[in-house]
Amino acid sequence: MENIEEELKNAARSLGIKLYDDQLSAFQIYMELLLEWNKKINLTAIIEPKEIVEKHFLDSLTLLRACKFKEGSKILDVGTGAGFPGIPLKIVRPDLQITLLDGSNKRLNFLREVCSKLHLNCESIHKRAEEFGLDKNVRESFDVVTARAVAPLNILSEYCLPLVKMKGYFVAMKGPGAKEELTIASNALETLGGDDMKIFSLSLPNAGERNLVIIRKLKFTPKIYPRHGGTILKHPL
Repeated sequence: MENIEEELKNAARSLGIKLYDDQLSAFQIYMELLLEWNKKINLTAIIEPKEIVEKHFLDSLTLLRACKFKEGSKILDVGTGAGFPGIPLKIVRPDLQITLLDGSNKRLNFLREVCSKLHLNCESIHKRAEEFGLDKNVRESFDVVTARAVAPLNILSEYCLPLVKMKGYFVAMKGPGAKEELTIASNALETLGGDDMKIFSLSLPNAGERNLVIIRKLKFTPKIYPRHGGTILKHPL
């Protein structure tokens, strides 16, 4: 298996992030597990080690450039899939309380093995985001809720904002076209309590433009949201 540690170290440095030897070793094991499990279940279409470094690992770590996470912050990764961005964040910032949310038990089984092998203490939840957002025990309890490549922003905001605590943040990880998505989502964001919106833009060496849409929650989300998943998709706010 190709060793990616030096390449990842240099790539992270280009973002202003220093990775230590134990962290680089963890990312190497993560990649190997990802490629091994990907033969059994569909986790990623990206299977070249160099592309995994940039399009998965480095892309996930852009959150550390865009956001200043307080020590011990509660972070929810909605629709985490193969663990991006939650697992890379936990590797680099073990103090963060990471919850990985996904509708697929197969993917969560993979993530549990990754966490076990890397000795990462992450919580994994098998639920759809719209169900989770109606749970009174977790609703409006996370400092930061993030999602990568899950849905357009007007739909994604209804999955995520009900779970963000007052004065917390919803961070949507997007590629090009984020400004247009933000314009289309303005009504949804206002309805759900989002305010103070900004876009943090940067460019990855080979993968190009990345935009992190950062939305602060300054009003409580009305109790009727999130609606049922089918309604969210057919009648977005």
